[in-house]
Amino acid sequence: MAMKFIDRYPNRIPEIYGTFIALGLIAYFLLSCAIGIVHIVELRLLNFPIIVAGVYFALRQYQNSHDGSLNYFRGLITGIATATIGTLTFVLFLYALFMLNNELYQSVVKDGPMGVHQNVYLATFAVAIEGVFSGFMATYIIMNYIDTAKT
Repeated sequence: MAMKFIDRYPNRIPEIYGTFIALGLIAYFLLSCAIGIVHIVELRLLNFPIIVAGVYFALRQYQNSHDGSLNYFRGLITGIATATIGTLTFVLFLYALFMLNNELYQSVVKDGPMGVHQNVYLATFAVAIEGVFSGFMATYIIMNYIDTAKT
């Protein structure tokens, strides 16, 4: 059923899979909060596999919905757009959550590189930059491993 929905909107692949990335990042963040490990900065590295999976499936869907053809540069645009949409949606969620729950915000940033000198805007901006550049890197790596059109 979900595949049929996605097949109907081949020009909305970045938005659809970006939403999947955002949902994955939100679920991972909430799970980290529930377990009590949200303050461990190094665990943010596990955001990268979520972004990689979302970009990979977006590129595969693009290829499937365009007769098996994926131009290299069109793939780069699709992958980067997917990761950017997913990351920025997650950042909006994070910003709203931090504005509503200052205690959670304090527990997350206390062990961060800037510690108490950081504010909500800088913290969420740093997450946005980190996620967008992770998306660039994930897309570049994936595009060099999947089959692309020779034209």
